Amino acid sequence: MMNRIWGVFIVVGILFSFFTGNGETINNEIINYPSEILNIFLSMIPLMVIWSGIMNIAKEAKLLDKMANLMMPLFKIIFPDIPKGHESLGYIASNLTINMLGIHNASTPFGLKAMRSLNELNKNKKVATRSMITFLVLNTSGVTIIATDIIAIRSMYGAVNPTMILSTTITATIITTIFGLVIDRILYKFWRKK
Repeated sequence: MMNRIWGVFIVVGILFSFFTGNGETINNEIINYPSEILNIFLSMIPLMVIWSGIMNIAKEAKLLDKMANLMMPLFKIIFPDIPKGHESLGYIASNLTINMLGIHNASTPFGLKAMRSLNELNKNKKVATRSMITFLVLNTSGVTIIATDIIAIRSMYGAVNPTMILSTTITATIITTIFGLVIDRILYKFWRKK
């Protein structure tokens, strides 16, 4: 389905550019953009590798368990269905910590491990649990305090003050996270009544 939607966007964009006389712009973008994307991707790999390594070391040193214990009072409210001490809490803590540091690509493996671990608690494998949905909402809300990846890209493109976005990022995180969790709770209560 998403492939069709994106296909329609691309076709409409190309047709619009030709009808408005901007066909040359599309040609230039098709030729130049892939190398630019490759440069961005290659510049982000070291950042992802470092943080993935640090988080694996933290897991082996049981720091993820300690982070989960620090976040436990908050997790009891947000994830009431997860038993205390379950391994998914450590993965959720790591995922959220890395997201807060703004290295979203490096948090993906921990998010996948958290979902796999949460699925072990799931009695009906065809339907996501309350905790799985809440975790997805948190990830989609973009919990970010320091947008490291965006700051790196802004710096790469010569921004005068790459960190200028910090206050905006923190404000957006607070609003989207609270709004996401409130909607999650409202929909859960509505769904539970059915």
